[in-house]
Amino acid sequence: MADKITDLANELQAEVQKTNEFDALKEAYGKLKADKEAFELFENFQQAQVSLQQKQMTGEQPTEDEINSAQSMAQQMGSNEIIGDLMTKERDLNQVLSNVNQIVTQPIVELYRN
Repeated sequence: MADKITDLANELQAEVQKTNEFDALKEAYGKLKADKEAFELFENFQQAQVSLQQKQMTGEQPTEDEINSAQSMAQQMGSNEIIGDLMTKERDLNQVLSNVNQIVTQPIVELYRN
């Protein structure tokens, strides 16, 4: 039975890649990669996020400089039109995935309601 679910998940993955939302995200990411400055900011922010998350997971507190740097990058990202467009497209695709997740987990929700 688990093999069948895995097969269906693989089919779903292929279908997600065919959605308009995925195409829009892919296009927005391509535009981001084409803009060297925006892409560098995006990558640096991702690296800072990972670093902060790793510290939190180990119970280590980030330094004030690390927090300020991440906040500064977040502000820069928020004002960058290309990154903003990418974030919008990512939210749109995440909404599709959230809807799928609600459908898939509905039996669990119903189980706990009864």
